[in-house]
Amino acid sequence: MQPTPRGALVALMVMTGCLVSSAGCDRNAKNLEELKDEHRQILSRLADLEQKIDRLASRPATAQRPLGPDPTRTYNLPVEGSPMKGPADAPITIVEFADYQCPFCARSEGLITQALQAYPTQARFVYKHFPLTANHPQALPAALAAAAAQKQGKFWEMHEILFANQRALSPEQIDGYAKKIGLDMKRFKADMDSDAVKEQVEADRRLARRAGVRGTPTVFVNGRLLQDRTVDGFRALIDPMLKPGQGATPAARQDG
Repeated sequence: MQPTPRGALVALMVMTGCLVSSAGCDRNAKNLEELKDEHRQILSRLADLEQKIDRLASRPATAQRPLGPDPTRTYNLPVEGSPMKGPADAPITIVEFADYQCPFCARSEGLITQALQAYPTQARFVYKHFPLTANHPQALPAALAAAAAQKQGKFWEMHEILFANQRALSPEQIDGYAKKIGLDMKRFKADMDSDAVKEQVEADRRLARRAGVRGTPTVFVNGRLLQDRTVDGFRALIDPMLKPGQGATPAARQDG
């Protein structure tokens, strides 16, 4: 077991005292006086150090930086230009930051569908790209492919096929998906390589970082972090935000 700082100080003081005591057998009185002087200096420094330790121990613990968005905050998440489902004027905006190679994001698709079914006229869904390139090497090309498909009005078709084929996202396979959903391939390839599409994905990533997003999927409801990723978790956030009479449909509540 490692000694405490105060215990180490005591041990050092004892050792210093022993050195001075042993010096009493020295025939040279001058050496003894020098040792005593050094001993006094050491004790003075030890006393100062002990006071500093006491001050450090009395300080309040530094609060750790939260890992992820703050659930008590409401974040400003602009959605202009992002792919969207649901009424454009819906009072509730669900924003999800996701990665096409993330298996948890694929599972989240069903939950988002249930939430939109529960609030068919009150909620809209906005998808934001957050490819985790350190762990998912094909996540960025997939995001660029989805953004390029959006240019031709077929984002959701590409979105669904990418999530359905998370383990098959090579460039050739992505091209095959683009052909399957009927994209103009020449335009698709040009858009994937364009600065505009790359900036669209990068803008989503910057927004995610500003909101403290660390992983995927991360979902916000009108800027508030969804902590309980269930239909009931959605209701707990959404219902207080709606005016009386705007709650989830009875059928959706029964089916949820």
